[in-house]
Amino acid sequence: MTTTARIAFALLVVATFGAFFVAQELKTTPPAVQDVRARGFFSPNRDGRFDRMRMSFFLKQADDVTATVLNRSGDEIRVLAERRLRAGQRMRLVWDGTDARGRPVPDGIYRIRLTLRRQGRAVLIPRNIAKDTTPPRVRVTSIGPARTPGPELLPRPDGDPAAVNIQAPAGPGSHKEVLVFRTDVRPARAVFDRPIELADDASSWRWDGTVRGRRVAAGTYAVIVRGRDQAGNIGSSAPVPPRFEYGRPLPGRGGITVRYLRAQSPTAPVKARESASVAVESVDERFTWQLRRVGSPGVRSRGSGSRTRVVRFRAPGGKSGLYLFEVRTRTRRTAAPVVVQARRPRDVLVVLPATTWQGLNPVDDDGDGRPDTLSQGLAVKLARPYAGDGIPPQIRRHEALLLAQLDRKGRRYDLTTDIALARGEGGSIAGYRGVILAGDTRWLDATAARALRGFVRGGGRLLSVGTGSLRRSVTFTPGGRAIAPTLPTARDLFGARLRAVARAPEPVTIVNVIDRIDLFAGTDGQFGSFERFEQTLDVQGGRDAVAAAASTQEGDRQVIVAARVGEGLVIRTGLPEFSATVHENAELAELLDRAWTLLRRR
Repeated sequence: MTTTARIAFALLVVATFGAFFVAQELKTTPPAVQDVRARGFFSPNRDGRFDRMRMSFFLKQADDVTATVLNRSGDEIRVLAERRLRAGQRMRLVWDGTDARGRPVPDGIYRIRLTLRRQGRAVLIPRNIAKDTTPPRVRVTSIGPARTPGPELLPRPDGDPAAVNIQAPAGPGSHKEVLVFRTDVRPARAVFDRPIELADDASSWRWDGTVRGRRVAAGTYAVIVRGRDQAGNIGSSAPVPPRFEYGRPLPGRGGITVRYLRAQSPTAPVKARESASVAVESVDERFTWQLRRVGSPGVRSRGSGSRTRVVRFRAPGGKSGLYLFEVRTRTRRTAAPVVVQARRPRDVLVVLPATTWQGLNPVDDDGDGRPDTLSQGLAVKLARPYAGDGIPPQIRRHEALLLAQLDRKGRRYDLTTDIALARGEGGSIAGYRGVILAGDTRWLDATAARALRGFVRGGGRLLSVGTGSLRRSVTFTPGGRAIAPTLPTARDLFGARLRAVARAPEPVTIVNVIDRIDLFAGTDGQFGSFERFEQTLDVQGGRDAVAAAASTQEGDRQVIVAARVGEGLVIRTGLPEFSATVHENAELAELLDRAWTLLRRR
């Protein structure tokens, strides 16, 4: 070994021993920053819990200190404090989660750096501080014990409560609670006076559909769960109170439907004197039933039963008509519409807007706790019981009154629904001379729309007595659902440009201004005063109407309009109160008679 090598080796040994003793000295020297106290997280979300980061410490020796917040990358975020600190004096830091400009910084991990100017060094406090304002994920995963697609039904035949299964933070301080809202009313209404508190480790909750021992009203309910994470953030399985966005279901599977008595009838017409059936479900009680024609007190059939069963009966003979299957128990009642079609074909087909009935029917299909309606952009089942007393409200205001007027005049017609028309059930539209759309036909399946358009273009006559009609579409699925509802278009199925129903500042008189087809023959040309009407701006292709009555006070706004479409004719009444007032308004009654004559004309 050379002398140089021996010297290098000796220096290496000395350096190693020196490093060893320095390391030992550092291990036994107290750190510059001592007794650090801090919570590892904070959540500046203004809920009053852990809204500030709080940290305290003291120094081994006096110094001029600058405390700076750093992000995970080491970038400076904000200087929290600059002060002179005595040895052993505790320094307290508070941070609200904002940068030097007062802007909130992203959630994440942050550190505190202390610059000790007298010592000429910087110390990184060995504590991670997590800013966490993200609510925890809270879900209602299912409601059992049925566990079938759709909402849980209460009361259950076996008397068991519904088991609400929960996914939420667990552990001390999670503070889980349950809220229940009835959602088929506006605004949604809380069922309990205050939230139901659950144990920190709870993963389910059971409810029998009662409040203080009393059964809640029949309707649609949403169970919502809230829970808190360690940072104090509160997560909710759905907004509280529930907020409905167009076309979006509520998150989770928190739906419960409370139903004590229901009746569900077929969507297709039943032939006169043939077998008909209605599914009836009654909780705890026997029921009686009867069948009567809408607008008539006479009972055509009656019977009784108990619990769940399918009631079978023979449809009344004679002329077509809309019937009500009425069910009653000791404490409750409901009904279901039944469409009966005469065996002998007639010249005029009356189409009931069953798609609209179901499109506005506030019933939960998918079990999220939100009523599914086409008006809210959601898919609906075509075969489901109607909420409330089982009779779509539109029937009382429109279809029943129109049919009653036709019956009083001795008109003979065939009767079907737009659902049956789209599915090809109950016969084809091709053999009729005229068609009446008996109500607000808001949504129409593409198949039914094509059939109606082809019928009119080929020479058929159509009378639409509703408003807001033929401007929206849906698609029927093979599984019996109406999906993809559209918003109203500017022009309807036959090209007419319509304005939404408007309310005049004061009642306006509708008077005849054009009549080339004798639609208004037999009237004096004045149809009374109305507060609401649907204006026709123009008919297809800019053509002139062949008959029109307008509101002259509103600048000749055309309301009752007839227009040629292809080889056929389309008549719109444009009056929301047409069916409700036709019985007492002689001029409207005469208008309906003239329209009937035109519908039957070849």
